[in-house]
Amino acid sequence: MAKQAAYVVGVGGGLSASLATRFAREGMQVALGARNTDKLAELVRASGARAYPCDVGKRAEVERFFQRAAADIGEPDIVVFNPSYRTRGPIAELDPAEVEKALMISCFGGFLVGQQAAKRMLARGGGSILFTGASASVKGFPLSASFAMGKFGLRGLAQSMARELAPKNIHVAHFVIDGGIRQGPADARGGARGEDGLLEPDAIAETYLQVHRQHRSAWTWEIELRPWVEKF
Repeated sequence: MAKQAAYVVGVGGGLSASLATRFAREGMQVALGARNTDKLAELVRASGARAYPCDVGKRAEVERFFQRAAADIGEPDIVVFNPSYRTRGPIAELDPAEVEKALMISCFGGFLVGQQAAKRMLARGGGSILFTGASASVKGFPLSASFAMGKFGLRGLAQSMARELAPKNIHVAHFVIDGGIRQGPADARGGARGEDGLLEPDAIAETYLQVHRQHRSAWTWEIELRPWVEKF
């Protein structure tokens, strides 16, 4: 049986690294897309993944990433969209150029990646497309207009794609990550929030894998994950 191919787009530390490691441990071949691939050298060594440059806000780079990854490890069985960008501040003071950048990465990038994944999965008859959202996907916080806009848009994209593609055997799911994700053992936020006050990236990655493996008679299009101390 051929190994499954997993593409993770928007890779750094934390969740994306856990996803790459978890997929590789399951025997999948893994392709990583990031604007700066130099920072992925250690992850590539540890997981056996392949890294490719990919600025998700640029159509040509997204198309090139999918072409190269497919040539090297095969067409994707699972694609995870994980990039995010925000600019914070009062609405009257936000730099429109920075807001545009946030939307291009968090929302339009999701469309570009989702479109490429859908084209390839439609041709092969199935697959999973998973989008990483946040608290801001469902709650617009003050001083965070660009993040809310991007994440609300990404959630709408995922919902629309799920309804369109589920009847074609493509599982689309959106993950509301409602809380802070631990960024390594030295993450100073952990002590202030108490035991298990931050989401463990390995635990989140496990849930992504479970959703990918859901039987199609019981698919979910959205799932929320939060630490037990998080208010909601």
